Parts: sequence; C-alpha cells; structure tokens
Amino acid sequence: MAETPLSIACGELRLEGMLARASGARGVVVTHPHPLYGGDMDNPVVMAVCRAYRRKGFSTLRFNFRGVGASGGRHDQGVCEREDVRAAGSAMAGIGLTEIDLAGYSFGSWVNASAGAGFRRMVMVSPPLAFIDFGPPAPLSNLHLIVTGGRDEIAPPELIERIRRTWNPAAAFEVVPGADHFYSGRIDALEAALAANI
Repeated sequence: MAETPLSIACGELRLEGMLARASGARGVVVTHPHPLYGGDMDNPVVMAVCRAYRRKGFSTLRFNFRGVGASGGRHDQGVCEREDVRAAGSAMAGIGLTEIDLAGYSFGSWVNASAGAGFRRMVMVSPPLAFIDFGPPAPLSNLHLIVTGGRDEIAPPELIERIRRTWNPAAAFEVVPGADHFYSGRIDALEAALAANI
C-alpha cells in the first residue's frame, strides 16, 4: 500500500504527514518519539506500527509534530503537540474514516495519553514512564494495547504493569523478549506482536 504526502491543517500551522489509504472506514494516526532526541515520522518503530496496521487493512497516517521536518511551528514540550494529534485525527475523519485508532511510540505515547480521548482505541509502544512524568495515573478507557521490550529501561515492563491497572486493566500487554527501547534487531517481533493484537 503506497503512501502519499498529506498536509495537515493545525490552526495556523501545516504539519507534514504521510498517508496510506485503504478501503473501508478504519484508520490509525501514529505519533513519533521525542523530537529533541532525533525522533520523527520516519523512525523505524513508527514505520513498524504503520505496517502492522496496514496488514490489518487500516489506513495509516504518520506525521511530524510541530517543528519537526517540514512541519511548521516549534517544539512545545508536548503541550501544543496535543493539538497536532487532534488535527491529524480530524484530517483522517475529513477523508471519510470513522473508526480511527491512535498509536504512539515513546514520547508519542506520552502526548497521546492526554490527547487521545476522541479516538476509538489507543495503542502505546514503550510509554517512557521511567523518563517522562505522565502525572498521576488516570483511567484511559480506550487504551487497547501496550507493547514494550523485555530490556527496555525507559519503559520497564514492571512499571508499565503497575500503571496499566489504573489506566485500563482490560488493555492487552505484550512484552517483546530481549528488546530494548529502540527494538534493535527486534523490529519484526514488535510488528508481529502489534499485528496479533490490533
């Protein structure tokens, strides 16, 4: 399934995105890791998330947060990036999709946690609980799946399991054996774990 560029309106800004359009009403917005550490929409984990969703027949939209790549604006420590997430969701709704998931990797999952209430389901890949303060745990009723690596020190499985009980105890939780935060050498295993649960 080929991707095509999509310019996303977000207030006065334009955000750079890549859209793969499938038939049907299902789609997913995918957010990337921390911009200040080189994160963008071309990240290998982001690409793996998109491939897993496309295997299931979803349209996919990955995009650059404000201040990244060709997206306008400036990095805002995850605050205004919430508007970026909602704008991407609106862009997918604007092309006729009605069942829209939200998936994020690392920093992207942190932003999504406070911006994803309007999405059908939420998927978190390596939420960086040991690196970024998520604030007091609050229920995330649409949280569907969390995936992390067995050797991920930024998103430790035992910490995620404790928080998951508050976020949504019904959410699936998959640990990719031997994987670090970057899924070095384990991208295929991550993609398989995602595809089996979405």
